[in-house]
Amino acid sequence: MGEILRPGTKVPDFNAPVTPDQTLSIGDLKGRRVILAFYPADWSPVCGDQMTLYNAVLPEFRKHGADLVGISVDGPWCHQAYAKANQLHFPLIADFHPKGQIARSFGAYREDEGVADRALFIVDETGHIAWSYCSPIAVNPGADGILDALEAMPKLETAHV
Repeated sequence: MGEILRPGTKVPDFNAPVTPDQTLSIGDLKGRRVILAFYPADWSPVCGDQMTLYNAVLPEFRKHGADLVGISVDGPWCHQAYAKANQLHFPLIADFHPKGQIARSFGAYREDEGVADRALFIVDETGHIAWSYCSPIAVNPGADGILDALEAMPKLETAHV
């Protein structure tokens, strides 16, 4: 396991599917405050708890002007079924092909297991990492760290709701 990108680092470029026929790039997120939540796999129990929690806390993230994007190495069809089954209201990026390329660029890929680390990043409006955290893979990091980091960031001039 490598070291994840630290605050102050420019976010690596990426462009990957969020549905079978739509992609999302870092350019699409330009000028926005974004939480990137890397997780190992759609249907694992801990990941399910984590993404369900974030879905419930999504209004709080948005009060702080932040959007949420989940990222795992699962394919877009898997993400689509997972999001529908869990009624998720945020996009899931398929870091599927080449497998783990986005996670590797953030230092959040587990080569031995072929999955993303359970790593969190808050990207500021300038495209730099404002906060990052890597949780043990079997532990749901919860939302408190994200909310504390958002509270510590400068207030946005206009609310992004």
